[in-house]
Amino acid sequence: MKSDDDGTYEDEPTGQFPVTSSSDPRVTITGAEIASEIVEDAPVVDPETLLPHWTDAPTGQVPIVVAREGTKDDDPWSAVPAPAWREGEADWVAHEGQFDASFLAGEAKVDDSRPWEFDLSVEEVDDEPVAEAPRPEPRREQRTRQRVTHNPLAGRAVRQTSNSVSLATMTGIGLAIVVFGVFFAGPLALSVLALIALALAAGEAFAGFRSVGAHPATILGIAAVLTLGIAVYNKGLVVVGAVTVLLVIFGFIWYMFAPTKIDVLDGLGATFFVYAWVGVLGSYAIVMLAPHTYPHRNGMAFVFGALALTICNDAAALFTGRWFGSHPLNATLSPNKTIEGTVGGTIVTLIAGALLLPVMSPWTAAHGVEAAVALSIVVPLGDLFESMVKRTLGLKDFGRLLPGHGGLLDRIDGLLFALPTMYYLLHVIKLS
Repeated sequence: MKSDDDGTYEDEPTGQFPVTSSSDPRVTITGAEIASEIVEDAPVVDPETLLPHWTDAPTGQVPIVVAREGTKDDDPWSAVPAPAWREGEADWVAHEGQFDASFLAGEAKVDDSRPWEFDLSVEEVDDEPVAEAPRPEPRREQRTRQRVTHNPLAGRAVRQTSNSVSLATMTGIGLAIVVFGVFFAGPLALSVLALIALALAAGEAFAGFRSVGAHPATILGIAAVLTLGIAVYNKGLVVVGAVTVLLVIFGFIWYMFAPTKIDVLDGLGATFFVYAWVGVLGSYAIVMLAPHTYPHRNGMAFVFGALALTICNDAAALFTGRWFGSHPLNATLSPNKTIEGTVGGTIVTLIAGALLLPVMSPWTAAHGVEAAVALSIVVPLGDLFESMVKRTLGLKDFGRLLPGHGGLLDRIDGLLFALPTMYYLLHVIKLS
């Protein structure tokens, strides 16, 4: 309180309420004297609530809400865990017993139906409902494909020895002589050779899928590849849709009558993948060789251009990469393919397009360079795509048909991308 005499703060508060009169001009608190009498007479602890009086200082203790255990055995609520105040870590451990409200219903059956749901499995016969047998739950078939648990890149570099390279070179030269020799026999003989190569390549791909536990329809897939090749030779690319529809229908029948339960999506998916990769892409060679596609047998010149540029790109990339390569183009998919090898293959392909292709009509130097640029992009992509498939399956090669090269599919992987590119490029540059 402030002193009236000297205006200093010297007196300490006493806790007593001043007695005021009606003539006192200061503010008064009505009922203060009565409240002080109640405080003085109040006990320290309230006997009913067992709590300190509201006027006492806080003690910091937490009261128990209710008793933790029931007091009467005949009370059905005694089994219900009582709420309790939790402050320590041990107090938050969940109770073993859980509240079960079913004992409140006695022996009567609890109706758990919902009024907004309808049971559509009940039929009424003679005004009496008859429940149908419950529909069995669908069961998912186990996948048959095995997971690749080892590193598929291991052992990929086995072809780096000198003997392997020399063997691959001799095999490649012999294969080129045979293929280019068939060119003199005419488009029909060359189409038959292409059809046989596609069937063998598809067989290698199907064998690769079977080696990891998949169940492709191998016979049906090879038949589809052969049927597509024969059909496009006679009718053109318009038959691709029809052959694909037939493969869908016969594929369904194939797996419907399978003697054992097979992962249909895995098996049929592998069948369609090989059909599209080898059959559809490879059929562009037969389309260009067909007499009705290009006049004057120009289709043979176009297939020759695609084949020659692909061989030049692959061979130059191989040797340039071995001599100068140090930076992998994609270490995950193909550690042996380098950026230096890709650049070297591109340069040699451009030279071949400008000098080699004009030897055959109707190729010109300008059109040869244009084709070389396009194929220099897609041929390495075709090689990487085949490597990605092999890594997914955990295979090093698809076969051993060609010594030093692996299987036939390992040799024509880039050509499968080059053939449709060449076909559509001819429409762009209007060369026919």
